[in-house]
Amino acid sequence: MAFHLSPLLAVPIWHRLRRLGGPGLVLLGVADNSIIPLTGSMDVLTIWLAARHREPWPYYAFMATLGAVIGGYITYALARKGGKETMERKLSRKRAAQVSKAFGRWGFFAVAIPALLPPPFPFVPFLIAAGAGQYSPKKFLGALTLGRGVRYTIGAGLGYHYGRHILRFFDQYYKPAMAVLIGLAVIGAVLSLVQYLRMRKK
Repeated sequence: MAFHLSPLLAVPIWHRLRRLGGPGLVLLGVADNSIIPLTGSMDVLTIWLAARHREPWPYYAFMATLGAVIGGYITYALARKGGKETMERKLSRKRAAQVSKAFGRWGFFAVAIPALLPPPFPFVPFLIAAGAGQYSPKKFLGALTLGRGVRYTIGAGLGYHYGRHILRFFDQYYKPAMAVLIGLAVIGAVLSLVQYLRMRKK
């Protein structure tokens, strides 16, 4: 029986990523941790791949984490090079101040906890703030790996153990799932674009 965990996976690009398996998760992870995140896409693909049982589910958890860490570090490195000017250019002053305050208070956990939280929690601002604030690269990588690792390990484990039920649910509620997932992705992209245009205008 064919199941459709997400209608997004039926789009040509998703079909290709799905066929790539683990490497597809790495590519998607790089894109998902960019300035315009693909909200919920990593979680959906990780669960779907783990549910298919073609590879041991820890493999998919690892590849998803690897992709997220690579993508997150690229964003961090670019912000680190640009300094605080980059953070103020990418984020509003109010948002930049809030994130900076969180780093000043929580440090390591200001990266680890947001990395663990599921969508639609915005994570890219924390990547930018970590880089712009010259946060330690080693601590950043440790926090990012911890947060994303736990998140995708849980997702892949659920996909493996409850995959058939999860896939059947999404197959049954195909259209609502499509509306929610596409809606989240569009909202995330639009908000990021609007924020960027506002900052550029200022």
